[in-house]
Amino acid sequence: MVTQPAKPAQPARTAPDTSRRSERSRRAIYEAALSLVAEAGYPRTTIEGIAARAGVGKQTIYRWWGSKADVLLEAFLDLGEQAAEVAGQAPNSLPDTGDLAADLKAVLRATVDELLDPRFEAPARALSAEGVVNEPLGREFVAKLLEPQLQLYVDRLRSAQRTGRLRTEIDPRIALELFVSPLAQRWLQRTGPISYDYTDTLVDYALYGLAPR
Repeated sequence: MVTQPAKPAQPARTAPDTSRRSERSRRAIYEAALSLVAEAGYPRTTIEGIAARAGVGKQTIYRWWGSKADVLLEAFLDLGEQAAEVAGQAPNSLPDTGDLAADLKAVLRATVDELLDPRFEAPARALSAEGVVNEPLGREFVAKLLEPQLQLYVDRLRSAQRTGRLRTEIDPRIALELFVSPLAQRWLQRTGPISYDYTDTLVDYALYGLAPR
């Protein structure tokens, strides 16, 4: 009997990294959703269109999200986290250095950068416009995106109350609107430019008032 030579061992095949592939797909879907809603508006943005632009099957999107609103909400949350990291801030928190004015000014300056970033501005305007006429969408985005961000301001202002930096009787949820709402209105309605000087002034007016001291 002739002995057959042993076959050389085959290198072990490395299993595909599905987590890396999923992350690439997720990022592509975020970018596709934000770019489409900026170009076409919310009503004409579809799951099929997002899938086609992202280069994935629509089943992939439905496996992770229930609707295009869910996709866009998560894409915006991700964009906000990226902006916070670029600004050197921890996501989902406001700085608390003990200097309330400086902390608020830093956060609002980062917000100005985000609002002027074309990646954020165009889709944000499209969704803001749609939210005015589409009440369910508007409520969903306020509840899931805006209110959690406003709560961060509430927490920071309450911290300032505990340390005696603010009067204890004020309502933080109302107080934050003194600097957040004017910025949002100016940006949405283009009633004037937004800048660091503008948001710094909003903080000074809100904290120190308008009457002579």
